[in-house]
Amino acid sequence: EVQLVESGGGLVQAGGSLRLSCAASGITFDDYAISWFRQAPGKEREEVSCFSKSEGTTWYAHFVKGRFTISGDGADNTVNLQMIDLKPEDTAVYYCAAKMMCSAWPHFWGQGTQVTVSS
Repeated sequence: EVQLVESGGGLVQAGGSLRLSCAASGITFDDYAISWFRQAPGKEREEVSCFSKSEGTTWYAHFVKGRFTISGDGADNTVNLQMIDLKPEDTAVYYCAAKMMCSAWPHFWGQGTQVTVSS
């Protein structure tokens, strides 16, 4: 059974930092890319970043480039999203997802973790 469990969300002031983690079981980074998506109230879910060990690539949406960093730890099968200089518009539920490659649609989703950035 594939499980993706997010952690690290919370409340932070604008300009602050948070580190999200996605712990994966039932899959390995050799076979799946891991993406972070987010969904704000009343808005569509949007992809934020992707890490693909098999493709040797990372990808960022333009609105987080330079502020968010994605990294994978193969030792404990965890993908982290380091977020700095957070803005109120970053407020959303953040989901991690597993897919065959960064350009594909996810096969598996986590339950999400809330990130709230106050102004």
